[in-house]
Amino acid sequence: MNSEHFKLIYKNVIFKANEYKSQNIENIREFATSDHIRIMVMTVQSFNKDSNVINKDHERTNGYKPLEFIKDTNPIIIIDEPQTTVSTQKANEAIMSLNPLCTLRYSATHKDKHNLMYRLDAIDAYERKLVKQIEVASIMTKDNNNDAYLKLVSVDNKKTPITAKIEIDKKENGKIKRGVVTVKNGDDLFEKSGGREQYSGYIVSEIYAAAGAEYVDFTSKDYIQLGEVRGEVSDDVIKRMQIKKTIEEHLDKEARLTEKGIKVLSLFFIDKVSNYRYYDEDGNPQKGKYAIWFEEEYKKIIAKPKYNNLFKDVDIDTEAEFVHNGYFAQDKKGKLKDTTGNTIADEDVYSLIMKDKERLLSFESKLKFIFSHSALKEGWDNPNVFQICTLNETKSEMKKRQEIGRGLRIAVDQDGKRRYGFEINTLTVMANESYEDFTKALQKEIEEDEGIKFGIIETHTFANIKIKTDAGGEEYLKQERTEGIWEYLREQTYIEDNGKVTDKLKSDLKDGRLKLPEEYKEIELQIIGIIKKIAGSLNIKNADQKQKVKINKRRFLSPEFKELWDRIKYKTTFSIQFDTERLVKECSEEIMKTLRIDKGKMIYTKANIEINKGEVLADEIDRNIFVMENMKD
Repeated sequence: MNSEHFKLIYKNVIFKANEYKSQNIENIREFATSDHIRIMVMTVQSFNKDSNVINKDHERTNGYKPLEFIKDTNPIIIIDEPQTTVSTQKANEAIMSLNPLCTLRYSATHKDKHNLMYRLDAIDAYERKLVKQIEVASIMTKDNNNDAYLKLVSVDNKKTPITAKIEIDKKENGKIKRGVVTVKNGDDLFEKSGGREQYSGYIVSEIYAAAGAEYVDFTSKDYIQLGEVRGEVSDDVIKRMQIKKTIEEHLDKEARLTEKGIKVLSLFFIDKVSNYRYYDEDGNPQKGKYAIWFEEEYKKIIAKPKYNNLFKDVDIDTEAEFVHNGYFAQDKKGKLKDTTGNTIADEDVYSLIMKDKERLLSFESKLKFIFSHSALKEGWDNPNVFQICTLNETKSEMKKRQEIGRGLRIAVDQDGKRRYGFEINTLTVMANESYEDFTKALQKEIEEDEGIKFGIIETHTFANIKIKTDAGGEEYLKQERTEGIWEYLREQTYIEDNGKVTDKLKSDLKDGRLKLPEEYKEIELQIIGIIKKIAGSLNIKNADQKQKVKINKRRFLSPEFKELWDRIKYKTTFSIQFDTERLVKECSEEIMKTLRIDKGKMIYTKANIEINKGEVLADEIDRNIFVMENMKD
């Protein structure tokens, strides 16, 4: 596929690419002596030791060390993900032993930057539509505050005293809000919750912090373990709903994209392999609860009339077994293959998922839903992953960018061609937190990882604006002119000395009052368009917009108003006598007749995520409420 791609870009250029293998050591001679471009793919481990075949005299290279042939060519070295592949001094020394003409390092997350030549950050990639648009879906609960809700989020023994973070439902300003509180021995959750009776007796008696066995115990209530949820919708119910909604999102996209020749894939991250697959005493693989739930929900969903075109010639009762599988570390040992019917028939799933991505993208392979543990977190992605679902028992420690990175690449069709446009390329992340929290975390990570400062106008911000030349061509705006725009904005107090956007700029943008010097008139719309993206929204109340109200003296001085004022200006007190027993009795009867306790609900929300120079924004596009009759275990 890559070979055909290069031929389209570099016409009439003869080249050959091959993977280095020590068994075919003579290929190095051909690499070194050819008159045409030669590309050799190899790992650092294949030549960084004296014991490597490439570093020994060899008869098939006329007694020379094969590495000497490579050194004599002064090769151009291209290193993928240098922060992991050449992160040690030994690895770097091995690279230099190749006597390179130059070294090119490609990565989205460089640890060390050497002579940076080009940078495509997360914002640029999104704005140029070089990655998928992101939407975040989440499943939250509502009207489920009648029991004491607890979730042990973390335990910290780095300082004395040992503390724990527990998520509870707190009463604030007359409303129940879910939030995290920090506790130590002796703390009372009744007080922490704002006096909610549901938390009576939850006094912390012990915080145990041994790794892997963390828990918090209470004086008169059962202990709670790390990640455990109590008094809430069953965790299994929520996970099953996540699986269901992921299947629906998958099939909706499949219905649109199959005719375009695009195969849709979905990826599930889980934190316990046994929840998807476990092995019995004889070593035979058995379906875990996630696999069982998936097949049950899949069978129900594909039977809906809206998916008839996708499954009209398919046996619905058996199809569910063949569309999902997983890759886990132990599968390398060959345990995966069996004849129980829950694997891809006669396929090496490890090779299919981890190595043969092209076959995975083909309609000929039935595999569409991939379950994995940590094995796919590093160095694996696939352009046709359109859904990512995190079925973790605690909030994922995986970074948001790492999580969505598995599916950000632009999709390809059956011919291997990239299919651009957000109308095709939308990645749905089924998160185990609200989309608001996800968005905040994503913005924070982009700021930390890439050094991007949202809401900052820099001196080179306008350098990508194209202008017409006197000769009729186009050129980019010169640096002195883009610096001139920046200086003007600073002089007008639209930005601070560090480039940070001020509220004055936001206000003038909102009201259409922003004007630029005459010399920039031809590109004013482009400049303002860029500024709007960086400035973001106006989230302030302008004190200058307060208005004085004129008093109507005719009304104010009228006899009618004076009479009214004379009647109401005095402080008044009232006393009431009532029968306490009768009041209690009648109130109790009325409460019994009219009080309604709402059933617990699950709320499914979905929001588009927009990444621009100003901020990471979430725009809710879908909301569904599910009333659950039996939500708890």
